[in-house]
Amino acid sequence: MKNHDTQNTQTDSRDTARTAQQADGDRESVAVLTNRATNNSINGEVKFLRWGIDSLYLSYQGNLYSEINGQLIQLKKQAQSDNPQEQATAQIKIGDHLFEVKDKGTSMFSYVLEDNAFRIQLSRPNKAVPMAYVKLSSEYLTHLSPKDAEHRLSTILSLLGALESTANVSRVDIFVDFVSYQNMEAWHREAWVTHAESINAYSIDGRFTGWSMGLGGVVAGRLYDKLFEIEKSKKDYLLPLWQQSGWQQDEPIWRLEFEFKRQFLVQKDLSKLTEVLVNLNGLWSYATTEWLKLTIPNTEDKTRSRWPIHPLWAALSSLDWETFGGALQPRFNTTRAPNKEASLNRAFTALTTWMAVQGYTDYDQAIHAFFEDLGHHINNQSMNKGTTFEALIKEKVCLKAKTFNTIDINAEINEAYINEEVRAMREAYNKASNGE
Repeated sequence: MKNHDTQNTQTDSRDTARTAQQADGDRESVAVLTNRATNNSINGEVKFLRWGIDSLYLSYQGNLYSEINGQLIQLKKQAQSDNPQEQATAQIKIGDHLFEVKDKGTSMFSYVLEDNAFRIQLSRPNKAVPMAYVKLSSEYLTHLSPKDAEHRLSTILSLLGALESTANVSRVDIFVDFVSYQNMEAWHREAWVTHAESINAYSIDGRFTGWSMGLGGVVAGRLYDKLFEIEKSKKDYLLPLWQQSGWQQDEPIWRLEFEFKRQFLVQKDLSKLTEVLVNLNGLWSYATTEWLKLTIPNTEDKTRSRWPIHPLWAALSSLDWETFGGALQPRFNTTRAPNKEASLNRAFTALTTWMAVQGYTDYDQAIHAFFEDLGHHINNQSMNKGTTFEALIKEKVCLKAKTFNTIDINAEINEAYINEEVRAMREAYNKASNGE
C-alpha cells in the first residue's frame, strides 16, 4: 500500500466528515449510470473500477389476469408431467423473453418464471400477497441501469396482470469493485467497529478470501476477493468492464458490498425503487460511517468509536455515487445456456474418453468410428424407450432448450400445423421483400 501525505490525509478527513453528515438524514439525488469518463483513483489507496447495484429484489401489488392464471396452471402441469415432450413445452414467451415455467411454486407464490434476466414469482388472483416478487439478475444489471431494467420488467408484468403499485424494494445490494494492494487480513476482528452482531473471516485452501459482517440481518456487509469469486462462479462478463475502467490483468480486485433488506429501507422511508435510486449516497454513507468502520485500534483508548479510521476505509467511504459508476455491457443474452466453449469442452472430453477406451490416438481414424458408435448408442436408447431415433434426439434437445431459454418449443409445434397454402404465401412475401 502506498503512503500518502498530510494534504491527502486532511482530504480524507473532510470526505469522511461529509459522508457522515449525509447519513444524518440528507437525501441527495443520485444519477443513474451514464457513460462519462471519470478519475477513479483515490489518494493512491484504491483504484475504483465499477460501482452500482448488484442484487435487486422487487415486489408489485396487483392481480394476475384470469386468462394468464389459467395458462400458467396448464404450463405448470406440463412442467410436472412424466412425459418429457410435455415438460419441454412449459414455456411462456413475453416480448423478447422466453421464460421457463417451473414445476413448483414457493410458499407464497404459485408460479415461477425464469430466464437469464429475471426470476419472476407470481401469485394467483385475489391473494393477499403481492402479485409479483422478482429478482433481477446481477448480469442484467451490468447491461442496463436499474431504472431501465425495472422499466423493462414492469412492461412484462403489465402483460401478465393489472399492476396496482410501482416497484417496491425487498432487497438491494450496492457495491464497489476496486484495486488495492492492501493486505486484507492484516487486521484483527476488533478493528471492525460495527453495529453488526457477527464478524467472520474466510479462507479457502489457505487463501484469504474476505470478511462478512452481519449476515442474516437487515443490513449486512462483505469485503471479498472478487477475482477469486469469479474463478469459482465463471462470471467472466465482468472482466471487459473492469478493463474499460483501467484494470490491468495482474492487479487484485476486491469488492465491498452492502445488503439492505426491506425492514431497514422502510425505516428510512426508502420503500420504493425511485426513492432508493436517489439516495444511494445516503445508504453508502450510513453503511461506511455509522454501521461499519475499519479502524486502527488504539489500546490506550477504550472508546472504540474514537479509534482513527483506516486509510483504506477513508478512501472507500468517500465514493461519490453521483459520479459515473462504470461501463455497461452493450449486449445481453436472455438465455441461460452455457457458452459454446463449455459445450465443446464437454464434447471433447467425451470424444477423448471414448478414444482412450477404444485404443485410438489418431483423431482422423477415430472420429468416424466414434459417431458410428454414438449412433448405435442413441438407437439402442430409443428402442428401449419405445420411440424413434429422431424423436429421442428432439426430446433431449427440447428439454435442454427449455432450461436454457433458447428455443420456443411451442412456436415450433404450432408451426408444424400451419397449412401449406399459408407457408407458400410466407415464402412469396419473403422473396418479394428481398427483391427476388
